[in-house]
Amino acid sequence: MSVVKPQEAVERALALSRSDECVVIAEETSTANLRWAGNTLTTNGVTRSNRLTVIALRGTGDGVAAGVVSRAAVDAGGIEDLVRAAEADAAGNEPAEDAAPLVSGGPAAGWDDDPAETGIGVFEGFAPALGEAFAAAQAGGRRLYGFANHTLTSTFLGNSAGLRLRHDQPTGLVELNAKGAGGSAWAGVGTRDFTDVDVAALTGDLGRRLDWGERRVDLPAGRYETILPPSAVADLMIYLYWSAGAQDAQDGRTVFSAPGGGTRVGERLASLPVTLSSDPSAAGLECAPFVIAHASSRESSVFDNGLALGATDWIADGALTSLTQTRHSAERTGLPLTPGIDNLAMRGPGGGASLEDMVARTERGLLLTCLWYIREVDPQRLLLTGLTRDGVYLVENGEVVGAVNNFRFNESPVDLLSRLAEVGGTVPTLPREWSDYFTRAAMPAVRVGDFNMSTVSQAS
Repeated sequence: MSVVKPQEAVERALALSRSDECVVIAEETSTANLRWAGNTLTTNGVTRSNRLTVIALRGTGDGVAAGVVSRAAVDAGGIEDLVRAAEADAAGNEPAEDAAPLVSGGPAAGWDDDPAETGIGVFEGFAPALGEAFAAAQAGGRRLYGFANHTLTSTFLGNSAGLRLRHDQPTGLVELNAKGAGGSAWAGVGTRDFTDVDVAALTGDLGRRLDWGERRVDLPAGRYETILPPSAVADLMIYLYWSAGAQDAQDGRTVFSAPGGGTRVGERLASLPVTLSSDPSAAGLECAPFVIAHASSRESSVFDNGLALGATDWIADGALTSLTQTRHSAERTGLPLTPGIDNLAMRGPGGGASLEDMVARTERGLLLTCLWYIREVDPQRLLLTGLTRDGVYLVENGEVVGAVNNFRFNESPVDLLSRLAEVGGTVPTLPREWSDYFTRAAMPAVRVGDFNMSTVSQAS
């Protein structure tokens, strides 16, 4: 293969284009990983990959048709074939309803620099701490399982209007499972570079949960006062965020559609003055400050590639303030342009208590660890179902007194907001269910007086 730098691939594709306008996205990705089982490191390695996307735009008598083709491992000799394939796709398509002028601009800082790269060295401080955790777990009769993954993707975006943008995105995560006499416990965290991962704190939390699990209590299905930790809150709020497309809301398809037409923007959703927001420059959660769209959908538009992103409140002081917008949907709804952003944070009033403080104030209730196998039941209410996993604990008189059986739950995150009894302090967290797709989150623990545990589950 004739290797070509990603920014050179962008320039070659644009030069080869015969379409009226063209957008090219080149991505170079390197990944380092560690895996372990039974207190022993099992595998480690580094991989590299690349992907090139060409968006050909063809003017028609009544609009602009778009053709999009994306391929992996494209070498210098394959660029022209990819460009021609995108042009052929555009030739067979009708005018796009989301057509808009391309974003213009000049070369971004660092455009000519080599792509960023990760390697096993990213685990320099993490790996020794993990080794110490293996020894401590072995001495305590417990076994640790899990993995650590670090990915660094350099994205180069260019178009025929002169725009040249670059973004380097580090994405890391750790997932730990501990098994012992007290069953199974999970902990996870997202990170940019592993320097902020406290392995001792993670394994200490796992050990405490396994100790709690040595006493078992069976409970029936029902509605319980429940404390959801930040990871569980992240999984629910991320699904809410993914469902907050303005076009679907405008068309009456979602929980964010107003009766009689339009959207619910401006309506109060939460019982407490919580804020749900995204910000490309949020400390520790930094993400691309411009739109990167590989395809058009009801939530994204290839014509919007390169649009600048800024801090956006989706919910402010409990009221719905924004929905994810393309330029096309913003024109339809008459609402401000607020494209999606690749991070999410939720904050309550006044900072909020720690999870431990919330437990200490609980007379009787449940403390969850995480949620999994989350699926949508009813988009009109955003009703979700799923299972609890790796530890549901009974709290009585401010203390955890044992582990209870798992449950299937049925809840809408939107309805849940209207029933919040307490919101804790916001901390960085990792969603258990969505960690393959979304890792940059900061959430509080929340207390709900009547969380719906619809049936008992035999899942472990």
